[in-house]
Amino acid sequence: MQAPRFNDVKVGDKLPPLALPAINRTTLALYCGASGDHNPIHIDLDFARKARMPDVFAHGMLSAAYLGRLLTGWVPQAQVRNVAIRFTGITHLGNQPTCTGVVTEKFEADGEQRVKVALRCANQYGEDKLLGEAIVALK
Repeated sequence: MQAPRFNDVKVGDKLPPLALPAINRTTLALYCGASGDHNPIHIDLDFARKARMPDVFAHGMLSAAYLGRLLTGWVPQAQVRNVAIRFTGITHLGNQPTCTGVVTEKFEADGEQRVKVALRCANQYGEDKLLGEAIVALK
């Protein structure tokens, strides 16, 4: 992977988007196994309905992991200094997540050249599911 260079990055530059397939029950089951998060709201239809949800839905941390993939597709993980995310909506079955990032600031801190990236995970209808920001060190 060839990470971008600080001098080549400009405020407003966009990271290559990460478009993912629609969330389905298999995705949720695999994430449960990988994460150890077996909360029944994500895998048990009857439990979800008792909680007044129409069906099971994706773990918020699954979408957070997708945002992590967006970042590490742009720079090596060792260059990520901070990630802050807030959950803004439920990712339902059939939603197709797309993760995007935009450079919002360039600065120096702790002897490093860094950029701040605004992060977004939205579904195919443009509805935000997660918003956040990351700080990344560039050379």
